[in-house]
Amino acid sequence: QVQLVESGGGLVQAGGSLRLSCAASGTILRINAMDWYRQTPGKQRELVATITSGGRTNYVDSVKGRFTISRDSAKNTVYLQMNSLKPEDAAVYYCHAYIVLPVFGGSEYSYWGQGTQVTVSS
Repeated sequence: QVQLVESGGGLVQAGGSLRLSCAASGTILRINAMDWYRQTPGKQRELVATITSGGRTNYVDSVKGRFTISRDSAKNTVYLQMNSLKPEDAAVYYCHAYIVLPVFGGSEYSYWGQGTQVTVSS
């Protein structure tokens, strides 16, 4: 079974940095894309950053220039480097992946991690 496990969350002062990691494990043929979402209480889950198998990245406007998403394909791991953190960045951050499993010639499934808390103090 495929599992996504996030790590790296914590408490940081405004202006500080954190690096989130999300490792996918299981019998994986390939990962088509990996993403980071975030969610605060009472709010919809927000797509923060994406990275495709080809390395193309996209970011929500509010984090452009501050956050960087990257991958280590050999480790099936995605990272989110968060710099110049602001209080409004505080949320539970979830990784997500579109993963192709070696069934039926290769079938894509959507997986979510359990989330990691990011708290930004001012």
